[in-house]
Amino acid sequence: MKKLNKLKIKIFADGANLNQILKLKNNTNIKGITTNPSLMRKAGIKNYVNFARELTRKIKHKPISLEVFSDNKKEIIKQAIFLSNLGNNVYVKIPIVNSKGKSMISTIKLLSKKNIRLNITAIMTIEQVKQVVKNLNINIENYISIFSGRIADTGRDPIPTIKTSVKILKKYKKFEIIWASTREVYNIFQANNVKCHIITVGYDFLNKLNMIGTNLNYLSKITSRQFVNDAKKSGFKII
Repeated sequence: MKKLNKLKIKIFADGANLNQILKLKNNTNIKGITTNPSLMRKAGIKNYVNFARELTRKIKHKPISLEVFSDNKKEIIKQAIFLSNLGNNVYVKIPIVNSKGKSMISTIKLLSKKNIRLNITAIMTIEQVKQVVKNLNINIENYISIFSGRIADTGRDPIPTIKTSVKILKKYKKFEIIWASTREVYNIFQANNVKCHIITVGYDFLNKLNMIGTNLNYLSKITSRQFVNDAKKSGFKII
């Protein structure tokens, strides 16, 4: 974990298990918290409002991103205002398009005028970044989440998109780019190298951060040991 301290990029924990989140509350390597309805469903959350209230009640000193979920503009605005009022550290996550593919720019612009801190999600292209930047309130902090992992899933390199987006934001001092949908620990170093501001890291591989800098010869040994131990536990025989 020592190598993380040398990086300029901020690491946000991405998940919905409240106990796990609270364990990271005082972890100096974790600078913020993000979640979404899919992660909440996976974690077995039954009541969104209770979860959000508990999270914002117990974590006051780190930014928390909470997401709206609706295709109806009026409903989105109501949800966004409610979530924003849960705490001064809340950023409301708004997707760049709704589930029907309709642009959310007008909604983003309206909410931004209300001085609500936003985290614009599901961003995949530079054109989307340019659209968002033009419609955000430049006087308040906002995040723009580029889903690099999902871009990479299509066989495209997300790094050029991140690099260009970081350049676009140079004149917007209160805006930050998030490398989202992270797939592996190495992405942290890739994102840092292109001067991305923030990266989200899922709880499922937070423990892997302890492997940073591990001797590769030692890694060969423990990998081989794992195979042998699993074969024995399974009772496998060849001859």
